[in-house]
Amino acid sequence: MKFIHAADIHLDSPLVGLSAYQNAPVASLRTATRDAFSALVDLAIDESADFMVIAGDLYDGAWKDYNTGHFFVREMGRLNQAGVPVYLLHGNHDAESEMTKRLTLPPNVQVFDTRKPATFRIDALRVALHGRSFREAATLDNLAVGYPDAVPGWLNIGVLHTAMEGDAVHARYAPCSLAELSAKGYDYWALGHVHEFAVLQKRPWVVFPGNLQGRHIRETGARGAVLVTADETGILTVERRFVDVLRWHRLSVNVTAATDLASVVARVGTALADLLAAQDHAKPLALRVSLSGRSAAHGALFGSEALLREEVLALAAALGGERLWVEKVQVLTTPALDAGQILARADALADLQTLLAQVGEDQDFLRSLTDDLRALSGKAPPELAEAVPALKAIRAGEIGPLIEAVIPGLLARLSLAP
Repeated sequence: MKFIHAADIHLDSPLVGLSAYQNAPVASLRTATRDAFSALVDLAIDESADFMVIAGDLYDGAWKDYNTGHFFVREMGRLNQAGVPVYLLHGNHDAESEMTKRLTLPPNVQVFDTRKPATFRIDALRVALHGRSFREAATLDNLAVGYPDAVPGWLNIGVLHTAMEGDAVHARYAPCSLAELSAKGYDYWALGHVHEFAVLQKRPWVVFPGNLQGRHIRETGARGAVLVTADETGILTVERRFVDVLRWHRLSVNVTAATDLASVVARVGTALADLLAAQDHAKPLALRVSLSGRSAAHGALFGSEALLREEVLALAAALGGERLWVEKVQVLTTPALDAGQILARADALADLQTLLAQVGEDQDFLRSLTDDLRALSGKAPPELAEAVPALKAIRAGEIGPLIEAVIPGLLARLSLAP
């Protein structure tokens, strides 16, 4: 017997950070979550899965229109024709309180109730699935304690949308402990809500499959569902199966040895080529390129971020074609000379450093600078303010950290002057 456990599909959720960029594959980005879900349905059919479990957050909240629902019904129709039942539990993003539109689902789809835990039995397989959907998005009660007892002699599967205990990344919805789950006597816990794949325990199995498709830079790496095989003795194997259509990746490039912008770009090109060569798949990669290291090129990069980004975009296009898409280029380098080394020069640059160090104590100057910068930032369009965090800080009057961040780069830039 085989079944598929998936969760956190977030149908029609946008991929953040790429769609606004010129030449980005807008159509592919817009349909990424749908394409991943279609691949999941293909997997269920190809593997002749006996059933599928969706452990919450099928949707990303209320539909903008009925197209999202139509797509899901169509995919469920494919599984219905293939004879694959689906057991669907609603999580915080598709709780009753979040959804304003509904469509009648094909007969192969069974939805867990929101009022109390329900049990679906598959007599031919001697499988019992226990679960309860979210009625309210912010469900903070421990739902697992109310789940029914295991059916003796059957394979028991608990379906639960939960952050477990102590998860710092996801909201603490339906918190519970491993000990509480183990005490139920189930064979497998099909969890959802946490977007990273994790096997928390094997006796019984407690599994987060992760989400189907990474949607931003915080969701890097391969994404998919799990294929579970079992027999009359219990769970035999739990295998990851990847269905994502685009993967997010952080590329860190150490440019300590670089001396100028050209040598920085050359090192980025080498890193991009190495990254492509290391891939065992042909899926597009969405990259955040971060430059690090104590480098003599730090001054050359100061004020040249826009040109650097265009150079990296050109490299990605030349090396990867449609396979590489750059989400952001971060300059995290530090100057080759620290404050003490600059001061030891005893020249005009050292004098300037001493003067700039006193800027933060000059309240009149800070007020005047804040007013000028606010007036300038007020002319920036809203989308630019979202893309440039410094503008948010300026509008909030928090320019102290901004000045501190700018001074090293400014001094490094001036140190390059003949």
